[in-house]
Amino acid sequence: MKSLYSKFAVTTILIMFFSGILSFLFTNMYYQNHLKKQNDLKMVKIAAEISDFLHSHEQINLNEYLEHLGSIGYQLYLTDGQDVNDFYGAEFRERELSDKAIDGVLNGKIYHGIIRFPHKTFVTGFFANELKNTVGVPIKFKNKSYGLFLRPDIKLLFNEMHIMFGWLVAGMILISIMFVLISTKFLVNPISKLNKATQLIADGHFGIKLSIHQKDEIGALAASFKKMASKLENVNEMRKEFISNISHDIQSPLSNIKGYIKLLKTRKLNKEEIHYLEVVESEVARLSNLTKQLLLLSTIDSKKELMEVKRFDVSEQIKNVIRQYHWNLSEKGLMMSYTLPETYVTGDPSLFYSVWENLLTNAIKYNVDNGEIDISLTESDLSYVIKFSDTGIGMAGKELERIYDRFYRVDSSRTRAVEGTGLGLSIVYSIIEMHHGEIKAESNKEKGTVFIVCLPKG
Repeated sequence: MKSLYSKFAVTTILIMFFSGILSFLFTNMYYQNHLKKQNDLKMVKIAAEISDFLHSHEQINLNEYLEHLGSIGYQLYLTDGQDVNDFYGAEFRERELSDKAIDGVLNGKIYHGIIRFPHKTFVTGFFANELKNTVGVPIKFKNKSYGLFLRPDIKLLFNEMHIMFGWLVAGMILISIMFVLISTKFLVNPISKLNKATQLIADGHFGIKLSIHQKDEIGALAASFKKMASKLENVNEMRKEFISNISHDIQSPLSNIKGYIKLLKTRKLNKEEIHYLEVVESEVARLSNLTKQLLLLSTIDSKKELMEVKRFDVSEQIKNVIRQYHWNLSEKGLMMSYTLPETYVTGDPSLFYSVWENLLTNAIKYNVDNGEIDISLTESDLSYVIKFSDTGIGMAGKELERIYDRFYRVDSSRTRAVEGTGLGLSIVYSIIEMHHGEIKAESNKEKGTVFIVCLPKG
């Protein structure tokens, strides 16, 4: 993806480039429609003055006079239509001129070649060094008729100006591009800072600091952003405190309810009353599990910097989790297989235990009767890869995108069979992220799911 800086800089430079082309085109149009006629008339006036001067000074040497005019900045062509075809001054790039134009001048007409010169998009006609891009006037000299065609020698008269304007335009372009790059960097830099701050907030880091002190709209946006971040931080702290307090407060009455349920079970009850107690006990257990998971999430959010990091054998830890849920596996008739070579990782063992516990209980809950679960641990160059595979009911692509959202549970057909809190995978994701790892899921409806955890080495 292209950065805003490169987009802004390239866009501005392209605007400069195309505006330069458009300016040249409009200038050329202005020349073709207005200046060309003026230049033609100006050159006709000069040619007429030369003709008058020669007619009144027949004692001068015609060739010497025309050579002199050529040396001071004119390109000339003198012809009598037959023997005389002389050029003076700089060479014409093209010497094509129609017989009709020559005959017309010899018969006393004026040739307006400049104004008739064809339009060319990228060539301003006045600079085209061609014989047909001249004006022609009749000359009488020593009782002989001539046709004199002339145009200014642009290279001789304005060559230094061409070079100067060339350097001027090149310098303006280079300096403009340099200032565009610098100014773009200055303009985009605060937006880049705001973008990074937005990513930090999305990751749950609300205590951001923005060194943006502009007095414009971006400065106002930065001030509002900091105010928003501060409020979000306060709300987040209140949320964590509320979850922690409510989780603790709920556990106490739940413990009392469990105690009274056990007491009631000691009495003689009929089948219907026993069923009611079992329902209440199941709901109490589910609510207790929910509060414990909420408390764990709150702990993860508020104590990311206080993890009890140590080096431990992750393969042995996963085996302990499997042993803990051996009865659940047998009850559902699941075939359990695993490949767990001895592997030591660095992290918080208690948090990682929650990861494996949630992944295994998910594989059990959403598996089919007599299905299979496979756990493998492999090593790559940069990480350890742990896979939890099951042959369960699977998920669709849209469901996979939200499985780590808190309290999200897939469609009703998936949740009818088992009760869940919708927090397990959110806990897993948070813990893996805390340890700078990565978790991915691959799943197909009715074919099963694979969770892949990648933990960095070291």
